[in-house]
Amino acid sequence: MERETSSEQVRHAWNSGRLVGPKPPLKPKDIWAIRAQLRHQHRIRDLALFNLAIDSKLRGCDLVHLRVTDVVLAGNVRPRASVMQSKTGRPVVFELTDASRESVLGWLRLRPHRNGDWLFPSRNRSGQPMTTRQYARLLNDWLGLAGLDHSLYGTHSLRRTKVALIYKRTGNLRACQLLLGHTKLETTVRYLGVELDDALELSEQVDL
Repeated sequence: MERETSSEQVRHAWNSGRLVGPKPPLKPKDIWAIRAQLRHQHRIRDLALFNLAIDSKLRGCDLVHLRVTDVVLAGNVRPRASVMQSKTGRPVVFELTDASRESVLGWLRLRPHRNGDWLFPSRNRSGQPMTTRQYARLLNDWLGLAGLDHSLYGTHSLRRTKVALIYKRTGNLRACQLLLGHTKLETTVRYLGVELDDALELSEQVDL
């Protein structure tokens, strides 16, 4: 005899009604729109964080744990930096474009700091870095500035934005793997959704 299940016993999946799966990268026009709004509103810290997130391609946990010495040498912002990834324990190197160096330097000019200080300290917890939760909340705000639905994107959208564009332009998976700090190429393939993209592109080239 089957037992009846009461409403209290029914458990709903945590992702019920939510959009799940890989978050898409931002488009260049969205990046420009967010940058323009942050500049217009004089949000110096946010502009530095946003630019660095795009350039560094770091996971959120590694981005918020950057220290001043990771990106600054002798008072100048480095053109390239190397950090140890918390997830893999392996180093990864990233470039800082002119836009990132300028915005980071502008942010550091606003506040007193020492070389060992957090690059993006918490405003509520003295001596602690910004949390990944706070970073995610800021991202939602930035997306709103560009008229984007924050439910469609996540912090990994910023991590994959630049490498997705690099892959689209060059098809160089190995370069993308190195930039993301992945240990296996298969991880990069899954991360960028390469197999589906390539299959669709090939299919579009066949005209029956």
